[in-house]
Amino acid sequence: MFRIIAGRWKGKRIAAPKHFEVRPTTDFAKEALFSIIDHRHDLEFLSVLDLFAGIGSISFEFASRDCKDITAVELNPKHCAFINTTAAELDMALQINVVRADVYEFLKKNRSKKQFDMIFSDAPFDTTEEPQYQKLIELVLHGEFLKPGGSFILEHPSRLKLSHPQIVESRKYGNLTFSFIEKPEVNSDTALLTEV
Repeated sequence: MFRIIAGRWKGKRIAAPKHFEVRPTTDFAKEALFSIIDHRHDLEFLSVLDLFAGIGSISFEFASRDCKDITAVELNPKHCAFINTTAAELDMALQINVVRADVYEFLKKNRSKKQFDMIFSDAPFDTTEEPQYQKLIELVLHGEFLKPGGSFILEHPSRLKLSHPQIVESRKYGNLTFSFIEKPEVNSDTALLTEV
């Protein structure tokens, strides 16, 4: 079960079937994360990519806060069906586009097709080695999925100390940490020099 923290569905508790093997981001960590996001962005105008969406905890949080362009990528068909059903019940079906796919394959096949203002990734239990996260970072950055000025937020175990030149900050909340990767805004002077 998880709770929507804020927005038009604030306080709404959503329970997944008991046999689902999911681990939604804790309310404490999610509240802290969205406090940061709310402070830095106008969510209504963001395009969001939610990787390893699980049962949609993060996607529903964005949608509740009036974000209108959310792509949720999840491999498990039952989880995808749950997100679609719940989104329809909460009148969020037009906001959340569910894509059933392996995240790594999705990133390889869809590079440069669409760019997002924000990407969130909560890799599954068995993603415990740093090379797996490094691969994920490289696929996102080299695939040009982030718009200039965009943010890529990686949720990972706190015991795993991620190191990457584009990680600008990390926030620890108990046994999980959010690492933030920012894509710099395009400098108009640099752009003009490139064109010449």
